[in-house]
Amino acid sequence: MTAAPPVIPAAAPSMPDRRPRVRFGHLLASEWTKIRSVRSTVWTLVVFVAVTIGLTALFSWLTVTHWYGPHAAARDATILADPVSFVLGAGIGLGQLAICVLGALVITTEYSTGVIYSSLLAVPRRLWMLAAKSVVFAALMIVVTEVIVFCSFFVGSAILHSRVAVSLSDPDVTRSVVGAGLYLTVLGLFSLGIGGILRHTAGAITTAIGVVFVLPILSGLLPSSWGAHINAYLPEQAGSVITKAHAPAGQLLSAWEGFGVFCIWAALMLAGAAYMLRYRDA
Repeated sequence: MTAAPPVIPAAAPSMPDRRPRVRFGHLLASEWTKIRSVRSTVWTLVVFVAVTIGLTALFSWLTVTHWYGPHAAARDATILADPVSFVLGAGIGLGQLAICVLGALVITTEYSTGVIYSSLLAVPRRLWMLAAKSVVFAALMIVVTEVIVFCSFFVGSAILHSRVAVSLSDPDVTRSVVGAGLYLTVLGLFSLGIGGILRHTAGAITTAIGVVFVLPILSGLLPSSWGAHINAYLPEQAGSVITKAHAPAGQLLSAWEGFGVFCIWAALMLAGAAYMLRYRDA
């Protein structure tokens, strides 16, 4: 007798995948919830507002009250040459510290608290998460920085009005004020990229601040024959050109060229953060 052929059980009907599909809009909403629910975001923005507007008002008032004080001639000539840079200089110069801190904290806080693990479990596509975080953070920064920069300009120009008249209708003034907000926004993304590469809050903040404040000093020690070219292409030096209404003597890059160089620096930092997120364990 021949053996009976084996009975092959019928394949079970495939069940449809009922898991909800995560869309990019969901990621944007999730990242917005994470950013606005962290106390460091609120307090850092408060510090940014207070420093930017407060220092602008203080330095403008001190300048007006001591207009005929010591070294007034050289100082007043500098202010008259580019009043916009003076109005925005002090507030943005120190206010950008808060932006560096906030940009780093946006991503390093997730690593220090362990939230990054749940984020990556919910979103296996890691680069999507980073892209959503960058988009939400950039949108928040462009709104906040433009509002604060315009408020700072109006406060400073109103105080200086008795000595120096400057308005948005003057040549390149509007571009400088808008450009200051753009510069701060890209600076935040630049710091976010550094935070994504280092994944350590103190290290990321120190590195971002060092790039903004220390590198220009070190480049100034280089021989003038080629030190000036290196200095012009540094992130902060290139990006801040757009905040000036009048180009200083010897400036190598135009306003938008410098801003473009700074955007490339920020893109490189974000690309480094994407590489680390994609190929390194959280």
